Amino acid sequence: MTQEERYSTANLHDGPTYFKPLVDKIEPFQCKLKNSEAVATAFPVFNHKQIPDSLVTFLMNEFNKEIERGDTYPQDEPLSKDEFIHYWFHSFTVIFLETDKKEIPNNITTSEEWSKLVLGTFYIKPNYMPRSSHNCNAGFLVNYAHRGKKIGHRLGQIYLKWAPLLGYKYSVYNLVFVTNVASAKIWDNLKFDRIGLVPKAGVLKGHKEPVDATIFGKDLTAIEPELFDDLIEL
Repeated sequence: MTQEERYSTANLHDGPTYFKPLVDKIEPFQCKLKNSEAVATAFPVFNHKQIPDSLVTFLMNEFNKEIERGDTYPQDEPLSKDEFIHYWFHSFTVIFLETDKKEIPNNITTSEEWSKLVLGTFYIKPNYMPRSSHNCNAGFLVNYAHRGKKIGHRLGQIYLKWAPLLGYKYSVYNLVFVTNVASAKIWDNLKFDRIGLVPKAGVLKGHKEPVDATIFGKDLTAIEPELFDDLIEL
């Protein structure tokens, strides 16, 4: 598969039913991290088979560690490889690496090597069934070894750039637990609306009682241009 074929939006599966992507392909996007000279590249991934299996395994292990921490995602048991692939690579995935290359390396085999490169990842998929599938959901994960570098904000900006290109019209985050202050701050800064509250939504580690969750929403057809002022493509 050529690079052009790999990044073609014709590869999008399980996306919005009634709206086609606005572009024929999505190229890797390079930028600098916030408050840093480090170069990072966001790679669009339409199928887990497009990336090394060792990278899939690394991402699965990182996500299962997040589940074990028990304070951000609703899952309470680690996912198997097949379960993780179905969940994280259901439709469209982005992998964010600290690299100035425009190809994901295929010669890395160890988690130690991937941990140095992988900054974060997120998925985009429909939040509802077909007639409402143009409303998308996303899940974000920042490599624990790289937290504190405002990577989550960069991932959010790239999400707002690419989700509309895939044909999505509105974004819904179903459960952002109110204890997840860092995540809420990102969505507030990116001008998401707080469209709902789910009382006692999550039984989280370190909390005696279930905690509430905020539902965040954003119109993807009217994104404020100033949100990308510091996101300069290299």
